[in-house]
Amino acid sequence: MGCSQEQVDCDVDEAPLHKVTVSGFYIAKHEVTQAQWQQIMGTTVSQQKDKVKASLPLSGEGDNYPMYYINWEEAQEFITRLNALTGKQYRLPTEAEWEYAARGGDQSKGYIFSGSNFVESAAWFKDNSGNITHPVGTKEPNELGIYDMSGNVWEWCYDWYGAYPAPAQHDPVGASSGSRRVNRGGGWNYNSHFCRAADRDFNVPSDRRGNLGFRLACSSK
Repeated sequence: MGCSQEQVDCDVDEAPLHKVTVSGFYIAKHEVTQAQWQQIMGTTVSQQKDKVKASLPLSGEGDNYPMYYINWEEAQEFITRLNALTGKQYRLPTEAEWEYAARGGDQSKGYIFSGSNFVESAAWFKDNSGNITHPVGTKEPNELGIYDMSGNVWEWCYDWYGAYPAPAQHDPVGASSGSRRVNRGGGWNYNSHFCRAADRDFNVPSDRRGNLGFRLACSSK
């Protein structure tokens, strides 16, 4: 985990490179869509935008577009409601799980981005997005058949943001406390550097942004 040899142009917070073991888990093929959000939460992406500022633009609207203008706390509420409806135990992925999945898991070919060394194949990002999000699953999947782990919208992870440890870790869950939660994956208005599988970012849990959504994970079916 962290900035490895193939991940050129490393950021300081991607070091030290360290070994991580994660237990078996499932992760969603796609980011949570606007249709899925509205079915569970009852609000549209436009209504979510208005919680920030009514004059803000929408960055792509439609059932199969990723949901955004969602803060970490609202993602947790979505998960609570979904679990009550389904009897499942969905959750946000940990940062370690997210990176493992983005790199292609045990099928990884060591790509810079999720599924490719060519960002245009893997991601909707600043140079090809037209300044909007795009329907999920319209770029190439990674080695595990997962889409949009590079680009489209940033994704909330479970963890508090903090420095990486040097020793090997088993099922880490990030810092024990903090003021900011981890975001991963890059977004439609960011350059390719931020779409690398190793890249890290963060926001305070109450932040809603036009380039930030989430995907689901769970430990068992």
